[in-house]
Amino acid sequence: MRRLPLSRICPSLLLLVLLAGCSTIGVVSAWLGDQVAFTPGQLQRHLDHRFPRTFDKLGGLVTVTLDNPRASIAPGDSRLRLEFDLGLGALGSEGATTGHLALASGLRYDPATQGLHLDAPELLQFEIPRSGELLRGGARGIVNSLLAEYARTEPVYRLDDDLLAKLPAGSRIGEVGIERGVVVVRLER
Repeated sequence: MRRLPLSRICPSLLLLVLLAGCSTIGVVSAWLGDQVAFTPGQLQRHLDHRFPRTFDKLGGLVTVTLDNPRASIAPGDSRLRLEFDLGLGALGSEGATTGHLALASGLRYDPATQGLHLDAPELLQFEIPRSGELLRGGARGIVNSLLAEYARTEPVYRLDDDLLAKLPAGSRIGEVGIERGVVVVRLER
């Protein structure tokens, strides 16, 4: 068995330790600056683990399935854009996700869920194929009520316990905004 010389192992080990420490230092320094930022990619990874989701509406008469979430922030925009593949079903059946839903929303922090929630979501696009205008209007109302419920109860991103444990003493999560393509969470003292 061939052994690696110590001179080759030590630099590699040191680099590995430094890289592991950098992520922690980044979190601490973010809070030390009284804010922390999240990229759309971080939000996307969180959403990918939470979908597809099926929601029952009207006492189970209608189901709405949301799948393939896509989070983005347009350059110069102060709102998060979310897009989903959409499926509608009736009487307990799940509809195939052949539709499309896009919304724009601000974000707010909810201490009860330790998460970032939609704030005043606005439906931008709503497409369901092969439906009459009456169904489309009724479905739009159902989707709007679903969005309002989702914004109230479901976080788009949940803040990590380790990150919250590093809050400076006497401070709390304050304003959440979108600046220069990232979500910025500020602290209040």
